[in-house]
Amino acid sequence: MHDVPPTHSPVPSEPLAPGLKQRHLTMLGLGGVIGAGLFVGSGAGIAVAGPAVVVSYLIAGALAMLVMRMLGEMSAAMPASGSFSVHAERALGCWAGFSVGWLYWFLLVVVLAVEATAAAQIAHGWVPAVDQWLWVLLFMVVFTVANLTAVKNFGEFEFWFAALKVGAIVVFLALGLLAVLGVLPDTEPVGLTNLTGQGGFLPHGWDGVVSGVLTVVFAFGGLEVVTIAAAETDDPARAVGRAVRSAVVRILFFYVGSMLVIVTVLPWTAQRAGLSPYVKVLDSVGVPSAGQIMNIVVFVALLSALNANLYGSSRMVFSLAERGEAPQGLLKVSGGQGGGSGVPRRAVLASVAFGFVSVLLNLRWPDTVFLYMLNSVGAVLLFVWGLIAASQLRLRRRLEREAPGALSLRMWCFPYLTWVTLAGLLAVLVLMLTDDAARPQVLWSTGATGLVVLVAVVREPRGKS
Repeated sequence: MHDVPPTHSPVPSEPLAPGLKQRHLTMLGLGGVIGAGLFVGSGAGIAVAGPAVVVSYLIAGALAMLVMRMLGEMSAAMPASGSFSVHAERALGCWAGFSVGWLYWFLLVVVLAVEATAAAQIAHGWVPAVDQWLWVLLFMVVFTVANLTAVKNFGEFEFWFAALKVGAIVVFLALGLLAVLGVLPDTEPVGLTNLTGQGGFLPHGWDGVVSGVLTVVFAFGGLEVVTIAAAETDDPARAVGRAVRSAVVRILFFYVGSMLVIVTVLPWTAQRAGLSPYVKVLDSVGVPSAGQIMNIVVFVALLSALNANLYGSSRMVFSLAERGEAPQGLLKVSGGQGGGSGVPRRAVLASVAFGFVSVLLNLRWPDTVFLYMLNSVGAVLLFVWGLIAASQLRLRRRLEREAPGALSLRMWCFPYLTWVTLAGLLAVLVLMLTDDAARPQVLWSTGATGLVVLVAVVREPRGKS
């Protein structure tokens, strides 16, 4: 590991086993954000932006790519299982590391409940004899066991999950392109008719593009897990650099390419929020059982996200415990020889325990108690990204002075693009405040963030004594 700048509290060397390979990390970077938000949620973006949803995805994707580049720079120079929480502590102080770490952990374990419940709903539709809650229990147990054993098991699950999702999108893009060219049986060349008809490329003007950004930007959440996982590879600096470089370009290709195909093959008015635009396109080109095929892909995407969130939350709370910002009992890692050693089992159990609570709340009170919890993390991702940018501004200067050799991956056009990113994140938050549907998320998330920061500030003097 490279030498790192001085920190407010010493960070011990990682006791976690390096069980992840480069192929795991690369596919995790690809699969981490290819989820139900793309396969199903993209319909909402098309509904508000029309064909210009392509521009919405370009803007949101560029924002996510810039954040990942900054995070990649810091993680390549200073790999740590706590990733951006550790970076925030080094750059801004203990309060920042504590706040962003606990907020991100809370975000993951709450979203985990949504994914487990949605996957259970699909499985219950296939096998109605098995109650939905039993499916949730099965999924939680399976992935808990996978995360309690060797980290390579997590990596293998994610590798094949991501491979299936990437494969599905590649096939979709190929079929879509053939449909546009009129090569498929019983199809005529589409041309650009659907991009310019039904109100034109900007049927709702630039306001629609902005609304589209608000709808799709959160679909890019999940990339951060790559830099958390990098600490458990043999060469973290090299692994995270390669994963970041490959993932950002491919993800933009998959997202923007998919949207371009969707709005070219079919009129944007054919899409509806809550329904998969992928199913509509596959139906239109004559793919049999398109709905069931996409159900399988969405099911895998949900399980993949559940697995990744359980992994990411356990490593984040483990890192917090390393720095004295979570109960010290969570520092216990599995011992012994071979593949099962170096796993923070207590951190995994603590994360899955809260995940079970979230699932129960989602099943019992989806429109009241759990809705408040979900709103309280609705905008947390933007706060996390903002702290990543603020941390990079400070750490880059310090690294250039004290360890320039550690900068194997550099943020583009520093510091200008970092400031542009911060301005973009602030603009998204302000626009969310003006949107009736998004406003509760911002207000609840701001309240949750303020509470965590208050706890961090109150406890910091005691931690320094």
